Amino acid sequence: MPLTRFLAPLAALWLLASVSGCNPSEAPVLADAPTPVAVAAAVSGPAVPPISANGIVANKDEMRLSFKVGGVIHSIDVQEGSVVAAGQTLAAIEQTEVEAQVEQARQLATKAQRDLARGENLYADQVISLEQLQNLRTQAALAQAQLKSIEFNRGYAVITAPGPGVVLRRLAEERELVPAGQPVLILGGAAKGFVVRSALSDREIVTVELGDRGTVQLDAFPNQTFDAVLSEIASASDAATGLFDIELRLEQAPAGLVSGLVARVRLLPSAGTAGTLTYVPMASLVQGDGKRATVFVLENDIARKRDVTVAFIAADTVALQSGVVPGTRVVTDGSLYLEDGERVRIVVTGNPDSA
Repeated sequence: MPLTRFLAPLAALWLLASVSGCNPSEAPVLADAPTPVAVAAAVSGPAVPPISANGIVANKDEMRLSFKVGGVIHSIDVQEGSVVAAGQTLAAIEQTEVEAQVEQARQLATKAQRDLARGENLYADQVISLEQLQNLRTQAALAQAQLKSIEFNRGYAVITAPGPGVVLRRLAEERELVPAGQPVLILGGAAKGFVVRSALSDREIVTVELGDRGTVQLDAFPNQTFDAVLSEIASASDAATGLFDIELRLEQAPAGLVSGLVARVRLLPSAGTAGTLTYVPMASLVQGDGKRATVFVLENDIARKRDVTVAFIAADTVALQSGVVPGTRVVTDGSLYLEDGERVRIVVTGNPDSA
């Protein structure tokens, strides 16, 4: 009898005995490790999305300064960016012609007074009529008024700073001939601070009111946010753009702020304060179909799938109408790889940036 035919039945009996003698409760079980995830707490936010727009920083008190009379510019004593004090002389026009006009008016007024005095005597002697005397009085009054007008204009042949500020623009140069009223300098006053000028669409303008709060960010001041208040709203749209101009007053302007900087505005409409919605990070949404979406909420260490209704998207957050209440912990990173009822391990906790 071959040896292999004798050993094969023995091996089978040994294997059967080994299996039958093993205790099933003592067999090792490989448990699934919890999935690492990041979570964030849902927060309460406004029921209307914040408005985002671009704007330009400007001095609230911005003045276009010009001469009252035309002529040749004699001097401009400031440059763009010059800081000026109240009453400081900024520019002057050539005075030769102006002084000649003043002297001419003065001589005419003096002659009219002499003619009137002589006319009074002649009327007393009954040489001239009352009408002639009244005409002389009128001529004297007109000559005196003309003298006052020219003297007044002479005072505006020099541009002085109406208050402290900074020169924003220099629109003319010395020896240029400028007509009366043409702007020569643009001065930004320092007394009323800075504003951000922007514009809103018709859908946005009806949701805001004076006093609404907002924030401003500037590329010139990275990683800083400045509080602002809506201070002006246009009552009519711009004919060229169809947008409505607005102004936001910066509550605390940083040192070194200058007019002309580009600003990013985020404005919270007053209509948003009438109610609240629940905000979650956009990363927490797993599936979406129109206004319907799905998130995973955390119950102890178990992830549960939850259907939610989306109201709108604001920046990197999502406002929900239903499905999640403020304070609920939702899964952000790792949610795409979860199944309902799966055990998880939290590695990062945070809050969404609500409006």
